[in-house]
Amino acid sequence: MTTTEINQLDAWIDANFDQEVQFLQALVRVPTDTPPGNNTPHALRTAQLLQAFGFAAEQHEVPAQVVSAAGLESITKLVVRRKYGEGKTIGLNAHGDVVPPGEGWTHDPYGGEVADGKLYGRAAAVSKCDFATFTFATRAIETLKRPLKGSVELYFTYDEEFGGELGPGWLLDKGIVKPDLLLAAGFSYQVVTAHNGCLQMEVTVHGKMGHAAVPDTAVDALQAANKILTALYEQNTLFKQVTSKVKGITHPYLNVGLIQGGTNTNVVPGTVVLKLDRRMIPEENPAEVEANLRQLIADAVADSAGITIDIKRLLMAHALAPLAGNQPLVQALCKHATAVFGETIEGSGTPLYTDARLFSEQGIPAVLYGCGPRTVLESNAKRADEHIDLEDLRRATKVVARTLAQLLE
Repeated sequence: MTTTEINQLDAWIDANFDQEVQFLQALVRVPTDTPPGNNTPHALRTAQLLQAFGFAAEQHEVPAQVVSAAGLESITKLVVRRKYGEGKTIGLNAHGDVVPPGEGWTHDPYGGEVADGKLYGRAAAVSKCDFATFTFATRAIETLKRPLKGSVELYFTYDEEFGGELGPGWLLDKGIVKPDLLLAAGFSYQVVTAHNGCLQMEVTVHGKMGHAAVPDTAVDALQAANKILTALYEQNTLFKQVTSKVKGITHPYLNVGLIQGGTNTNVVPGTVVLKLDRRMIPEENPAEVEANLRQLIADAVADSAGITIDIKRLLMAHALAPLAGNQPLVQALCKHATAVFGETIEGSGTPLYTDARLFSEQGIPAVLYGCGPRTVLESNAKRADEHIDLEDLRRATKVVARTLAQLLE
């Protein structure tokens, strides 16, 4: 790719940047809170906006009964195919669903407000911003005055917050998409080549409800649950002795994110439910992690008379490990990101888990890069006042456009 072509791409992105910001604002203004997970309206609005650019979006709706069984309301995924000639197909995937806004906002979470060079709103950073990055990078390469070899496909999906199986997983399982390389939405300056896995489980502790005045007539499920919690949290001390070899990833971690139980203050709890999240480093075996965790929970209440437990797996997201074929994408992204940002940008891992793993499991080399701050914390992702720096959006769009143009030479 020549210097003239690089300058042409950058100039087009600069000239159309206000339109890119407006595109992102329009996406933020359609809520995609998951739960409840009513995401089809956002997909339809996105398709309408894409049509204005001449991008026809295939609409793939997941059957209602399947969506309902997953605890969601509606999912429609979009696929945009731009074929330029014979050659490799590069898929670009970003997800539109996001956790509800929560408390503490000083900006309208659905306003798309721009203030002090930042665009605020739920999903502005994770990852509606990359709907914009990927769309405008693709539009930019189509202005080049030379033929491109291969195809670019945009996958705008929903269900990442619930694991991705009804998002990219559904498209892959149905054979609707199968790119040669996959670029997934990013959330930092780094080019992410690996990430943690995640096991989520629901543990129901059954005792016997009774009056607090005569506790001997009951079996306290909360006391038993406390034994489980103590055993679980002791694991985090042990996990710190385990170190991943992947840059950017430290050690495994376990979090109990939700506890439900009891009926009233004067009633001995008969049932307590715990929901836990176990992050797995790439070196761990997911089956062994689950088996060990189930055994740990059972052992914790083995001497608790009258207590039984049910354990249900909610999610098993495997870690993303680098596949050998990802090097052209990694090298191009690092090269152009370093040039655009004026600092060394390298490949690294992240402790998060993403939809990219679903492509990797199908043998498709997947890398994460897109619009993001230096760290996830800076963007307030999944917290109040989530935002994206507009200069990061501009620069990331240039990096992706340059990378696509290079790979499609």
